[in-house]
Amino acid sequence: MKKRSLGMAMAAAALVIGWAVFGEAALKGEAVTYQQGGIKLQGYLVYEDSYQAQRPGVLVVHEWWGLNEHAKKKAEELAKEGYVALAVDMYGEGKTTVHPKEAGEWATAVRQNKQLGKDRFMAGYEMLRNHPLTVKDQMAAIGYCFGGAVVLTMAQEGVGLKGVVSFHGALPQEKTDPGKVKAKVLVCHGADDPLITKEQIQQFQDNLRAAGADWQFVAYGGAKHSFTNPAADKVGMPALAYHKIVDQRSWKLMLSFFEEIFAQ
Repeated sequence: MKKRSLGMAMAAAALVIGWAVFGEAALKGEAVTYQQGGIKLQGYLVYEDSYQAQRPGVLVVHEWWGLNEHAKKKAEELAKEGYVALAVDMYGEGKTTVHPKEAGEWATAVRQNKQLGKDRFMAGYEMLRNHPLTVKDQMAAIGYCFGGAVVLTMAQEGVGLKGVVSFHGALPQEKTDPGKVKAKVLVCHGADDPLITKEQIQQFQDNLRAAGADWQFVAYGGAKHSFTNPAADKVGMPALAYHKIVDQRSWKLMLSFFEEIFAQ
């Protein structure tokens, strides 16, 4: 959706952080602060500033490491395609880590408190939805690893999204009431991901079938967990590995998916 115009052009809010130029696209990005339950959340908002028409908004939910450069770069790539993107902060205070044990503890704390996870997602959702450049009824969300589970859960919760995309995400196992999943669902999964069992995949798919959801599940041969993150091989965990070709293929599939859901 390169430079696609949706709706009447509106004046953008003045952003003070600076410019990043990628080819012909002038991307304007800023660190943004918002609140949830008295906790300061620090996200990253980015869009192409060479035109002022409203456009669909896409939320980006980070891996269990927190809102690091991986999620921010994915938001920038979305902005290049003509979307306004917000990489959200699910942990608070913009905290990140490179230690698996700490990342696991943070992710588990959010997963085990379902209401907290939803509240933090919705805080970012409302911020992006109310941005002057966002078409309010044209919203989607993508997530990676921990973030993949977040966006899938939000779809199961019936949040007002056109679609969600999970990249190497954990798969929620809870059942969903028929008709509750309004968002279309795309799961991009590493077929050689040892962190997700066949039983979990089956249960997840069975739950979506029972709910009458519109879903796709694509498994990429040779791909492990975190296949979209170039830094995955540096972590020292055998289950994690970057896969450049699968990263590119899954991204192209996501863009095609967005063209479909935002045309409706």
